[in-house]
Amino acid sequence: MHPISNKLATWYKKNKRDLPWRNITDPYKIWLSEIILQQTQVAQGLNYYIKFTETFPTVTNLANAPEDQVMRLWQGLGYYSRARNLHSAAKYIQATHKGKFPNTYESIKELKGVGDYTSAAIASFAFNLPYAVVDGNVNRVLARLFDLHTPINSSQGKKEFQLLADELLNTKQPALHNSAMMEFGALWCKPQNPKCETCALQEHCMAFKNDTVSELPVKNKTIKIKNRYFNYIVFNYKQDVYLTKRTEKDIWQNLYEFLLIETDSESSEQDILNHKILTKLVSEFTVSSIVSVKKHILSHQHLYATFYELKIDKPLKHPSLFKIKRRDLEVYALPQLINKYLETK
Repeated sequence: MHPISNKLATWYKKNKRDLPWRNITDPYKIWLSEIILQQTQVAQGLNYYIKFTETFPTVTNLANAPEDQVMRLWQGLGYYSRARNLHSAAKYIQATHKGKFPNTYESIKELKGVGDYTSAAIASFAFNLPYAVVDGNVNRVLARLFDLHTPINSSQGKKEFQLLADELLNTKQPALHNSAMMEFGALWCKPQNPKCETCALQEHCMAFKNDTVSELPVKNKTIKIKNRYFNYIVFNYKQDVYLTKRTEKDIWQNLYEFLLIETDSESSEQDILNHKILTKLVSEFTVSSIVSVKKHILSHQHLYATFYELKIDKPLKHPSLFKIKRRDLEVYALPQLINKYLETK
């Protein structure tokens, strides 16, 4: 066993958090936790994990669930493609493996939405197979231990970090080792204010010796932020409102929303109220309120939204709009941006 792995295991046993996906070998629940925790902090993902495992205790339950129920349960967690892929993969497991979770690295990786990291995590945690996981926490620990300045999101960096992770892996106890690496990055070797002075790996850390801890890991900046301007038309007919489903390959695919008029830049109220999309639908309406929501930030998009509450006297006829009772809005999976607006009403 590598001395670093040995020290990490000792540290982990003393400092690990008590989390529901720990100390289990159920591949379905481990898979759920890994998908939920992609791009999500443990504090936020914990309740979602509990809700999903209670609502869908087996992969068969998830496979047989309506998509709207899955999306509704995921609401507020963001990166909704994760939920669609999760549901699709569950159906695949049900159809191809008769509901039994695949038990090899290669067969796990065939699941939709599962890449190198997730397949390695499930293979090691559920089946104790010798695959080293490399996530953001592990990248940070490795970069500092070896004072490695190769960008973690470059093709060369991905190869180097995986090789280092494989080298350190305790192949006899891969689940323990991987858990320890990830937990150490999350709790001790943090992005900001790492606990270097009391670090169990201090004597092995080249970045600590070279005073480069704060510089690592290095990441290429490649994401360009896009500004988008959403103008939502909330039609109120008696006690009803109108929704439509987002079916295009874009953010929030398969979630529901009000009629959307997206513009290239910020528009005046008059421009929206005279917009051809609106005037084709209704000739008469009363403006009840106009509310702007503060900038809504996604990973690579900034959304600027304004909600136009309009009262109409006649029901609408449009193929993509359907009428529901306003009180039933909570039944539908809505983007968090719309939920923020509804909370103000």
